[in-house]
Amino acid sequence: MNDGTRTIRWGILATGGIAADFTRALQSLPNTEVVAVGSRSAEAAKAFAERFGIPRAHGSWAELAADDGVDVVYVATPHSAHRIAAGLCLEAGRAVLCEKAFTLDAREAGELVESARDRGLFLMEAMWTYCHPLIRRLREVIAAGEIGEIRSISAAFGFAGEFPPEHRLRDPAQGGGALLDLGVYPVSFAQLLLGEPDAIRAWAHLTPEGVDDNTGIVLGWNSGAVATLGCTFTADTDAPATITGTRGRIEFADGFFYPDRFVIHRPGREPQAVLLTEATADPERGTMRHEAAEVNRCLRAGETESPLVPLAGTLAVMRTLDTVRALIGVTYPGVD
Repeated sequence: MNDGTRTIRWGILATGGIAADFTRALQSLPNTEVVAVGSRSAEAAKAFAERFGIPRAHGSWAELAADDGVDVVYVATPHSAHRIAAGLCLEAGRAVLCEKAFTLDAREAGELVESARDRGLFLMEAMWTYCHPLIRRLREVIAAGEIGEIRSISAAFGFAGEFPPEHRLRDPAQGGGALLDLGVYPVSFAQLLLGEPDAIRAWAHLTPEGVDDNTGIVLGWNSGAVATLGCTFTADTDAPATITGTRGRIEFADGFFYPDRFVIHRPGREPQAVLLTEATADPERGTMRHEAAEVNRCLRAGETESPLVPLAGTLAVMRTLDTVRALIGVTYPGVD
């Protein structure tokens, strides 16, 4: 039975920067408590717990997973550990919100989905973009035919940095490269609007370690639609996106994956700006609030899957990323 006031008790698995951001987002939600944190280091768990006033600190992932006072665990490790960490939690009977990219490949993703479904447990990829109010509004605008039938999508996400060879972004053992870290955003954006593609092409520049640092992707659909996507950690982008239809286009000037506005352009009409109505000083944390609120809603309603971030969509994105990775020649140890 749906209980909209039931307090949802969260556990945080890992203690890095994104775990801290998500914890702050959770602590801004009503009827939501962060009750435990787990890390491979007892010292790190204790320090994180003290920082955020969390009652219980566990010195291993397994201890957190076994904590019966936790309703749902947020997995915030690098994606190379998602399969193990999320799997531990599901096996212990915990619902899971797992960061993106969901896993290293589609096989691992399928194993997590199967585990959750076998146990009747909630599982969701932390694709915050899908839960964002403006992206939900975007889907309504497109479904209403405001720009006609989609013919093309372009989207890119990148930043520049000096990353040493041992950095996780350059480490194949940690699922390094731009594709899983950044490319998951434009690929997910395109597939949210058009579904799984019928054709995939890609090119990338590889680092000496064998991971991609600059990647271009073209997706095609039998409908005739195409998407041109990019990801890089060698240059800053404003994360722009454009959706072009038969009767108009929609533009995101920047931050398409956590936007504060988009603009609809149609022939013979003034451009129409669609704005985010809520005010927030921290757009990324604000976006995390939306996905956390969706998890809370699903758990209170007894749902094992979010209609906003369906597992079938997550698996489809992972299949696309697998194909791109094969085309650009990036391999990870122990992954087919």
